[in-house]
Amino acid sequence: MQRILSSQLHSHLGETVRIAGWVHRRRLLKSVAFLILRDAAGLAQVVVTDPAVRAAVEKLTEETVVEVTARVVANDTAPAGVELAGPTVRPLGPPAVPPPFDLYRPALTATLPTQLDHAPAALRHPTRSAALRISAAAVAGFRAALDAGGFVEIHTPKVVASSTESGANVFALDWFGRPAYLAQSPQFYKQLMVGVFERVYEVGPVFRAEPHDTVRHLAQYTSLDVELGFVADHRDVMRVLRDVLAGMLDAVRDRAAGALATLDVAAPEVPAEIPAVHFTEALAIAGAPADEPDLAPAHERALGEWVRAEHGSDFLFVTGYPMAKRPFYTHPDPARPAYSNGFDLLFRGMELVTGGQRLHRYEDYLAALAARGEPVEPYAGYVDAFRHGMPPHGGFAIGLERFVARLTGAANVREVTAFPRDLHRLTP
Repeated sequence: MQRILSSQLHSHLGETVRIAGWVHRRRLLKSVAFLILRDAAGLAQVVVTDPAVRAAVEKLTEETVVEVTARVVANDTAPAGVELAGPTVRPLGPPAVPPPFDLYRPALTATLPTQLDHAPAALRHPTRSAALRISAAAVAGFRAALDAGGFVEIHTPKVVASSTESGANVFALDWFGRPAYLAQSPQFYKQLMVGVFERVYEVGPVFRAEPHDTVRHLAQYTSLDVELGFVADHRDVMRVLRDVLAGMLDAVRDRAAGALATLDVAAPEVPAEIPAVHFTEALAIAGAPADEPDLAPAHERALGEWVRAEHGSDFLFVTGYPMAKRPFYTHPDPARPAYSNGFDLLFRGMELVTGGQRLHRYEDYLAALAARGEPVEPYAGYVDAFRHGMPPHGGFAIGLERFVARLTGAANVREVTAFPRDLHRLTP
């Protein structure tokens, strides 16, 4: 008899079926016992009246893996309106050691550090696994939207010879006796691949050795990267980003509706045209000094409140960040060279996406590095490629965990990350 999932029981009324999963909870009453079994699709209620089977169920601990063979009967009060009667119950392993929190309760009440210390068990809770289902759906939507737009998925090295962002916040390692680093982003490689495919994307880990200990930062996270050639300027990139976000949220609604319901959240609509303000205007809206070089988290929150009140949008583009705060490969605004053809996208008052137009002429790269007092040699393999002809291009990167955290309302990005890596955590 082939195993079926709990979500398929309603299609087998009156039949004898075999299901398997984890002991979610036992309720031992005087005349009857209920075994709640959990599998990847949800919960199933097993009704036990036979004394011998009841005795076996009484010995089971929560999270023990079992197999149940039983008849499917209708019961409006049971999960999905059906339950299993007349069961035989067979353990598929030794009795499990219950985790230090109750997984059957609606909310996981353990502190976040305790959850992270016991992540393999904590992630079984429906609220934790729901966030990961939303994450998977978002990535599927990201890929589908870009595939439909003629983009090619690429896979770039995660061990590199120099830092990507001209900074010191990299994880160094020994590469057969030579210095190397974990990649901060696939930025250089995705630009070079524009010279091959014109439109590319990547889903992969990135590493930031920044000593942040905040609710929005991780030392390793998943970056959704895009780069496209033959753009007029950064606004072409922003239009692609808008469509990608819409595709991601459509996929979340379609593929993770149950997870959204579990967390009692709704996926917002992406406006046909996301509101945009220049950096100088954003400072004024946020009440920041006019000479502020960047937006602080408090400024981002103020802008989120403003765009919600003025435009009814959860999203806001801030364009034209000062060149001094952007990487050397950023294309300046031809009309205002102190400002960039770059942007950030704020999602509910938090920076979610950074992007913009890149330099595409070899001479401009030499000048940009010289202006920052940086040698060309560490970047030679990257910069030399621009001698062979590259089109005007640009791109962006979405932080997946931050996207899911904002979407679900999680207070800490670690709540939506399976096994987070940060300033303090390397296990489990």
